[in-house]
Amino acid sequence: MSATPTPTPTPTPTGPKVVLVTGTSTGIGLAAAVAAARAGLHTVATMRDTGRADALLEAAAEAGVSDLIQVKPLDVTDAGSVARCVAEVVAEHGRLDAVVNNAGAGFVGTIEQHGMEPVRAAMEVNYFGVVEVTRAALPHLRASGGRVITVTSVGGMIGQPFNEAYCAAKFAVEGFMESLAPVVATTGVQVAVVEPGAVTSEFVATIGIDVPTLLTEAGPYAPALRAYLGRTSQAYDHAQTSAEAAAPVVEALTAERMPFRVQTSDWARDFVGIKLADLDGSTVQDFTTGWLK
Repeated sequence: MSATPTPTPTPTPTGPKVVLVTGTSTGIGLAAAVAAARAGLHTVATMRDTGRADALLEAAAEAGVSDLIQVKPLDVTDAGSVARCVAEVVAEHGRLDAVVNNAGAGFVGTIEQHGMEPVRAAMEVNYFGVVEVTRAALPHLRASGGRVITVTSVGGMIGQPFNEAYCAAKFAVEGFMESLAPVVATTGVQVAVVEPGAVTSEFVATIGIDVPTLLTEAGPYAPALRAYLGRTSQAYDHAQTSAEAAAPVVEALTAERMPFRVQTSDWARDFVGIKLADLDGSTVQDFTTGWLK
């Protein structure tokens, strides 16, 4: 993922503002794409496999915004795919006003039992993919005075047991965006991160958790993992819907000025607030240790 994007001159902007959203086949990405179109934005809804676009297209039709939804293939882990997609959008529409980095992948397990591959895989999608898309888009966002919105997670603020790979990637994204924001602000580009908590979506299902196998593989960590899984299943009993979690994304797209950090619910704000007030880390450690008992 080291290829340098070829700068493409941005044509004179025409038509409605254009937003590119990654990871739109399900969940928050799908909901955000439809909601952005309902807000009057031409929405380029991207996904790795456009054969999975039926749910998005059906939702767009039900919302009456099919004319503002355009599906394109984009694999965030493939620099060539990213560069092609961004170049096509600008060539076709003459502008790019915003990017919503939403594509993501989860993993449950611990490093000792599962090795390095899950960490590398999580970083490729959740971190390097975000960096690649952002880098490719920035010249055009600079031209439009646009914005970068990245869906991270409360797991990008508080490290959660058995989520080392996922949380590490989300921590990296938060650090990247927090560092990038003041730099690109000098050229008129706004940056925000949106932090959902538990969301009822297919994201959880696509992690591919096989609980009996996971517990067998957990070895000495099995009792703690069993307690963690029990606690997590209860948390999802009160999860937001994808549409509820996507609403702050669209608010950030349409607001005159974005805050840098946005949580998607009161629960998420309270959760993140634990970390922001915990100078020595003991409160967070006591909190998450309680999930394993």
